[in-house]
Amino acid sequence: MPTPTFEFLRDGSPEPQQLDWTSGPGLVRKAVGEALNARNVAFLLGAGCSSMRDANGAETGIATMEPLAKEFCAASAEDGGVDEEDDGEGEDLEAPAEAAGSPGEPAWVLSKDERAYLAKVGVSLKDPHYERNLERLMEALHSLHFVLHHSWKDGHEKRAKTVQSIIEKVKLFLWERCTNGAFAHGDSSVLDLYEKFYRRLVFRDRSLPRPWVFTTNYDLFNERAMDRLGLPYANGFSGVIERRFNPSTFRYALAEQLDLSQRKWSAVDGFVYLCKLHGSLSWTEDGHGLFPIREQWPATSTSKVMIYPTPAKQNSSLGSPYADLFREFQHRIVREQSVLVTAGYAFGDEHINNIIYQALTVPTFRLIIFADPKAEGEIAKLRDLGDPRIWIIGGAGAEGGAPAHYFNQVVEHFLPQRPPERIEAAVKKVLEALGSGDEASGEVGQ
Repeated sequence: MPTPTFEFLRDGSPEPQQLDWTSGPGLVRKAVGEALNARNVAFLLGAGCSSMRDANGAETGIATMEPLAKEFCAASAEDGGVDEEDDGEGEDLEAPAEAAGSPGEPAWVLSKDERAYLAKVGVSLKDPHYERNLERLMEALHSLHFVLHHSWKDGHEKRAKTVQSIIEKVKLFLWERCTNGAFAHGDSSVLDLYEKFYRRLVFRDRSLPRPWVFTTNYDLFNERAMDRLGLPYANGFSGVIERRFNPSTFRYALAEQLDLSQRKWSAVDGFVYLCKLHGSLSWTEDGHGLFPIREQWPATSTSKVMIYPTPAKQNSSLGSPYADLFREFQHRIVREQSVLVTAGYAFGDEHINNIIYQALTVPTFRLIIFADPKAEGEIAKLRDLGDPRIWIIGGAGAEGGAPAHYFNQVVEHFLPQRPPERIEAAVKKVLEALGSGDEASGEVGQ
């Protein structure tokens, strides 16, 4: 049986290098470690980083967009028996916003009237475009709502309310999946992975600027992991009782005083800047003063500030606080001697991609992508550039393991290890070797 291999595309080569899982991880880890010695280092974590499946295939984190779309569409698929030639101008089908599909079903399941109305206007939740991507469904719903809301015809305003009810249910579904899962009921596998990521991330020379972590995820895994590790971080909010968004906090650094008499200071190890580009479960807007965005604990679904997967997503990123967040993203990666590492990100957000493409105009910029080198779409376009500054790492996993570009594999095998981790690993290998030797010689238990 052939040894499993993964792929490492770099140096502008048209074909990736095939690496085995015995020596390959060490080679990649060394290369990535050297790249991360650049003056400015940033990570971009996408939805794939918060998704993890156990040995039985059950999701223990938050599923990515395609599984979420399949779940929503399957649960809310329209009833049969609707006249496909109906033009939607017949009986008015208005559903109250709180209506559920039937007793016992989640509140986000579409009601019979809502399903019937979608069928009348030709929107089928069994369409592969919608089953694979909720963004496509939201595009159709928002477009339909715009036409109905601005129509002069009688009854269209009521139909617009029906469509708005469906939009709100999609949002509610996403909220529930981001807040209620195995991770919220005792399973710590995803949180443990984030903790390990930050342990390895903070091993960085004090003389270099602190690393930045940008994420499109709404969840709180990043914050919880750093809190558990006792790592200080700046996330754009200031205050104690009322923590409000203030972009000037991204200009702050954390330092320790070494000499009281001479006012000598040194940067604190382990400090991280966290920037949530699409908002967070814990953000709320209360309209108070210059800084209306607050961190609210516990997070509630009634006052959330997030960019949902809608056709207006790019426009939404232009408003506060998102304009400040995206400005930080652009400012950090277009600097000289910058490295951006992406993981769990499929390059599906145009507004983020545009900033990355701008960074590629800077000669000293380097882009390290953990993704399937054979992926289509934007990743294929980046691969076809033949740019030596673009690395793509991924492919098949070790025997029985997840693919090489999955976040758990990236953290476990490809990020630089801190010295204590290397020593612990070496001791573990010695103990395992001694144990196997004892078993071979029949001395165990004697």
